[in-house]
Amino acid sequence: MELSQTIASLSGYIRMEKGCRRCDFYQSTEDENRLFLLEEWDTRKNLMAHLNSEHYKVLEGAMNLLKEPYKRMFYTVFEPAGMEIYMKSSTRDQTEGKVQEKTS
Repeated sequence: MELSQTIASLSGYIRMEKGCRRCDFYQSTEDENRLFLLEEWDTRKNLMAHLNSEHYKVLEGAMNLLKEPYKRMFYTVFEPAGMEIYMKSSTRDQTEGKVQEKTS
């Protein structure tokens, strides 16, 4: 699929943009026409700069060629102060797949 190649190519450039914390591209295993691009930005200012970038314009242009309408969703995620203790209190043991409490 040409669109998936375009997105995969652009995602590397997007990751290098200022403030990009994450840019992951997924394709459904059940429906090859279902694509997901997940981006995370450190500030609204950097997100807005991205939405006005040449990379985003190319991506938007490619999506406009789709036969079916597409969804674009934006979410605001925040990390409330004081949650650090919960993030540090457990770790995932990748080899066993269990959550283990830290004892320090």
